[in-house]
Amino acid sequence: MNSVVVSGSLRNRLVLTLIGGAAVLALILFVVVRNYAVLVAQQGQDRILIASATSMLDSATIRDGAVELDLPYSAFSMLSTAADDRVFYAILQDGTLLSGYEELTFSDAQAFQFDRIRGSDVRKISASRILIGANLRTEIQIVLAQTQDALSETLDQISRNAALLGVGFFALAVGLSFWATSATIGQLGKLTTSVTRRGPQDLSPFTKPVPREMAPLVKSLNSLMGRLDQSLRQSEDFIAEAAHRVRTPLATVRSYAEATLQRVDKEENREAMRSMVKAIDESSRAAGQLLDHAMITFRADHLERDEIDIVDLARDLVQRMTPIAEMRDLSLLLLGDPRVQYSCDPVLIQNAVRNLIDNAMKYGPAESAIEITVTGEPVPRITVCDHGPGFPIHEIETLTARFQRGANAANTIGSGLGLTIARDVAIAHGGRIDLTNQPEGGACVTLSL
Repeated sequence: MNSVVVSGSLRNRLVLTLIGGAAVLALILFVVVRNYAVLVAQQGQDRILIASATSMLDSATIRDGAVELDLPYSAFSMLSTAADDRVFYAILQDGTLLSGYEELTFSDAQAFQFDRIRGSDVRKISASRILIGANLRTEIQIVLAQTQDALSETLDQISRNAALLGVGFFALAVGLSFWATSATIGQLGKLTTSVTRRGPQDLSPFTKPVPREMAPLVKSLNSLMGRLDQSLRQSEDFIAEAAHRVRTPLATVRSYAEATLQRVDKEENREAMRSMVKAIDESSRAAGQLLDHAMITFRADHLERDEIDIVDLARDLVQRMTPIAEMRDLSLLLLGDPRVQYSCDPVLIQNAVRNLIDNAMKYGPAESAIEITVTGEPVPRITVCDHGPGFPIHEIETLTARFQRGANAANTIGSGLGLTIARDVAIAHGGRIDLTNQPEGGACVTLSL
C-alpha cells in the first residue's frame, strides 16, 4: 500500500494562524484600552486642577489699594486623594512671588506641564486674572501643582484590568479558533468518511452539498471516479473480446491438429501430433483462465446483480458441458433443491461453477459421475463433487492460491487458476469456498454465497 507524504497538519496551521491573530488583537486591545484610560484619568485630574486654580483666583480682590487673596479651603479639599498627594502652589503679582513655593515656575508654552519639585513628579497648571481698582491695575497668577501618586495607582489598576481583559479576549479567541477549525476541517472529515465507507464497486459521483471552497475538490473526485468507471468497463470489454479472440483460433488449431492426427500413420508422427494437441489444450486452458481471472478481478469491484435462479444457471451449464463430459465417459448429475433464488452477478457465478465442473471432469475417472448439488439453506450453496484421487491433505489449505496445483496434478492439464477464480467469485458475493475429500474417495468443492 502506497504511503501518503504528509507535510504538516492543516488543522494545526489554521489554529496557529487564528491564535497568532488573536494574540496580536489582544495586545492591541490592551494598548488601546490602557492609553484611553490614561487619557481619561489625566483629563479628570487636569479639570480638578483648573477648578482649584480658578477657585483661588476668584478669592482675589483689591482693597484699599492692595491685593488681598484668601485661599479657600475648598480649593485644596477638591485636590485631596486616597494616596495623599502633595499640592504645591505659587501666587504671583505681576511676576513677583507673593506666597507659595518660589521654585514653582510655569512656562507659557503649554497649558499643562510636568515638572519635578522636591523629589516628586508633579503635574502643574497656571491661571491668571487681571484685577482693576481705583488707581491699580495688576495681574494675579496662580501656579498649582499636584503629585501623581494617586493617578499612578489608578493607572496601575487600569493596566491590570486591561491586561485581564486582553487575556480573557485571547482565551476566548483561542477557544473560538479551535471550534472554528474543527467546524471547518470537519467538512473534510465528512468527505473522507463518505469516501472510506464506499465499497470498491461504488464509483458513483458525490451528490451531497459541500461548502463552496470544497466544490473543486469534489468535482475532481467525481471526474476521477467517472474516468475509473469508464476505464474499468473498457477493460472488462477488452478482456471479454480478448478471451473470445484467443479461444477461437486455438480451438481451430486444435481441430486441425486432431484432423491431421487421424491421417498420420507413423507412430512417431502421431506422438508428435498428440503432444501438439496437448500443448494447444494447455495453452487454450491457461489463456482462457487467465482472461477469466482478469475479468473477475475487474468485475468483482462493481457487481452487476440480478435476481436469478441458481438451479437454472447450473442446469444450463450442465447441458452445455455434457457433450464434453460424454467424450471423457463422464456423466453430469444436477441434484439439490428445485429452485434457489439469489441476487448475484450471473456472469461471475457462471464462470465459477464452470471452472469447478471443468476441474472435476479433469480428475474424475472414466465411467464415473460428477455431482452438482445446489441448495438454498441456510445460504445458497453450489457443491461439485467427483470420484477422483481427491485433494492432497497437506496441501488443501493452499490450493486456492493463484497458480497453485496439487502434487497429484503433475500429469493433468491445468493452470492452477480454477479454484482461485471460484474463491474470488465467492468473496465478491460475501461468501467463501471450502475444499473437502469424500470418505469413499473423491474431492468436493463447496461455493457458499
